[in-house]
Amino acid sequence: MVDITHFRHLYPFKSNYLTIHGHKLHYVDEGQGDVLVMLHGNPTWSFYYRNLIRHFSKKYRVIAPDHMGCGLSDKPQFYKYTLKTHVDNLETLLTHLNISKLSLVMHDWGGPIGMAYAHRHPETIRHFIVFNSAAFLDTDYHLSIPFRIEICRIPFFGGLAVRWFNAFVRGALWMATKHKEHLTQDVQYGYLAPYNSYAHRVAILKFIRDIPWHEKIPSYAIFQHMTKHHKIFENHPMLIIWGEKDFCFTHRYLMAWEDYFPNAWVKIVADAGHYVVEDAYDKIIPWMEDFLNRHPS
Repeated sequence: MVDITHFRHLYPFKSNYLTIHGHKLHYVDEGQGDVLVMLHGNPTWSFYYRNLIRHFSKKYRVIAPDHMGCGLSDKPQFYKYTLKTHVDNLETLLTHLNISKLSLVMHDWGGPIGMAYAHRHPETIRHFIVFNSAAFLDTDYHLSIPFRIEICRIPFFGGLAVRWFNAFVRGALWMATKHKEHLTQDVQYGYLAPYNSYAHRVAILKFIRDIPWHEKIPSYAIFQHMTKHHKIFENHPMLIIWGEKDFCFTHRYLMAWEDYFPNAWVKIVADAGHYVVEDAYDKIIPWMEDFLNRHPS
């Protein structure tokens, strides 16, 4: 059970749950109107989007799930934490909610989860809003993964650092943000609370191990398919908002997004890190509003 007392004022949303194969998936479902589905990455949860949810739920229906093993969702210990499973769960949720048209808002692992869903259901997609992430294989871009993440793949060391010492969640708070004044004690608690034990950090490590380093990684085939077929979305309205100080998804990743989606509208936040929404939500909200108004459904 996650104690949300300390940050309830920051995250004042009703908790909804859908049981999928015996495990509860938590999601926020606020507001009415056209649907925005906000997909978080690792090691965050829907709390990451709290400022966007509060603002956009005044005009839109905002759905923000916590991937299984994350946030307020269940954290089963023996579970197939793969990209395919997360996409399957998203598909199950949106089918359950009878969502037939939606716009995707995606960050970090939310990028491949959302884009993989879009490739399954291209007829449902209205807009893409992309924050620092990747949904393609490294073909000609010379992309690199930071050593501080790569070492977490090492079997014994990774398990020790990520699950025993919570180094990934704690480290991300400081490495992924540039505006430390935003990290009040309550905000920090909001990010840390769901991952307060060894057992509750299982999905964090599994996400790291599913990064498509080579073709034997479970996620590889999905990334490969997306890389080959992104062209089907070339003319879809897309807004890319990029934290330029990201230690992980560097400017080369942005260049790859621009190559795959040459018609995308790009906004660079020069003083934001990987947690670009945390660093720059005040700038992001009007950009998103303008983009959505320019491309009405």
